[in-house]
Amino acid sequence: MSQNWNELRELLDKAAAYQAALALFGWDAETQAPPEGAALTARVVGVMAEEYYALMTGPRVRALAKAAAGEVTESRDRAILRRLSRELDRLEKLPQKEYGAYQQLLAQSPSIWKKAKEQNDFSAFAPTLEKVVATERRFASLRAKEGQAPYDVVLDDYEEGFTMAQLDPFFAEARERIVPLLRRRAEKGIVPPKKYPCPADRQRAFCKWLAGYVGFDFSRGVIGETEHPFTTNLHNRDVRIAIHYYEEDALSAIFSTIHETGHAIYEQQIADDRTLTPIGSGTSMGMHESQSRFFENNLGRSRAFWSAIYEKLQKMLPETFGGVPLDEFMSAVNAVQPSLIRTEADELTYTLHILIRYELEKALFAGELAVADLPAAWNAKYREVLGVEPANDAEGVLQDTHWASGLWGYFPSYAIGSAVAAQLDAYLRRTEDLDGMLRSGSLSALRAFLRDHIHRFGGEKTTGELLLETTGEGFEPRYYFEYLEHKYGV
Repeated sequence: MSQNWNELRELLDKAAAYQAALALFGWDAETQAPPEGAALTARVVGVMAEEYYALMTGPRVRALAKAAAGEVTESRDRAILRRLSRELDRLEKLPQKEYGAYQQLLAQSPSIWKKAKEQNDFSAFAPTLEKVVATERRFASLRAKEGQAPYDVVLDDYEEGFTMAQLDPFFAEARERIVPLLRRRAEKGIVPPKKYPCPADRQRAFCKWLAGYVGFDFSRGVIGETEHPFTTNLHNRDVRIAIHYYEEDALSAIFSTIHETGHAIYEQQIADDRTLTPIGSGTSMGMHESQSRFFENNLGRSRAFWSAIYEKLQKMLPETFGGVPLDEFMSAVNAVQPSLIRTEADELTYTLHILIRYELEKALFAGELAVADLPAAWNAKYREVLGVEPANDAEGVLQDTHWASGLWGYFPSYAIGSAVAAQLDAYLRRTEDLDGMLRSGSLSALRAFLRDHIHRFGGEKTTGELLLETTGEGFEPRYYFEYLEHKYGV
């Protein structure tokens, strides 16, 4: 390799170290950090973020990247330079001090949100959220190309190439095809999903076993607890899941575990020569969510999946599931009912929750909706789309941590991920005995397929490229709507 490339990689290794440290601070803040430490720790985060910014935007990185561009030949290295260029374009348009101050704000914001949620008081979080929204809009405006809408800027951060022009028709079709399905089921009579109470410590034991069964490598990761389940990683050998356990219903943690393990497997199966580089994580949040939702829904809500392990569930949680027949369990995990909480939503209505957030984010970024009016707008959309209305802000506008964490433009990734998951599911059912794999009690062959076709590449290829190479087609949301209509049509 050239001297330019070697020197650049040394600087990128340092940048990766800053990012790993910041990820560790983020994990700690969401899981076990003491609440009184948030403000001071946020100052540390702000300093580290500024150091990362200074390193990346310094003249040496850009000059070395330009010099190395004509020297690298491997697709992996060209992808590293492409991702690096995107990151430099993002950072160089942002003032350093403002960037550091914003990272400090984001380090504090989740703890403010969490307290407001616990107290059911949106007004306690609104001033912080106003600062977050104002900063995101300003930064997006600074980064926007000529004629580019600020919201399209943040959408591209999470799913490269996706814009409102592509997502508006997708969500319009979701409304047109999913809402009638829901109404027809309602006309037949909706039975409230059954809940299965279980002590938290018993749930922890089973969920740890379940994560390992699905494919979580505990030599490369840990499971913690949090208010809002999530997965993060320092690199492919340190991937962390956080779960919330509700004693009134064990199904919540069970399916959160499957979901987050899908994310974790993706990160753990990224190739060693890509981790700790600009392409060292999943290629996009849409593809990332496709992995979690594929495991959670397409596999995890299937009879074939549970036929192999249902006796294990009954053995480990006998008081809760010992007397529950598999038929009843499958009916419960596939029940449909319009609900308030996104993370607890059934498979059919889930994307409607995302549609609501997408429309609200667009309005906020366009200046058509004020933060102070967000709770009322939220409630109105839930009445319109799902026919339910939150009784309070905790089960309404305060339920998600994403906006507190600055993840604007992220929510559409869940819907994109559901569509990609259905596309992968359809392909595997055409080419493999997918149900046979699940009934065998081993998911190793499935994980190997995902590793070889998607996971190992990290961010080397885009979602569209991975889909085209794996299935022979680009992004095709028709598989998602056909999947829902086949499964939930009446």
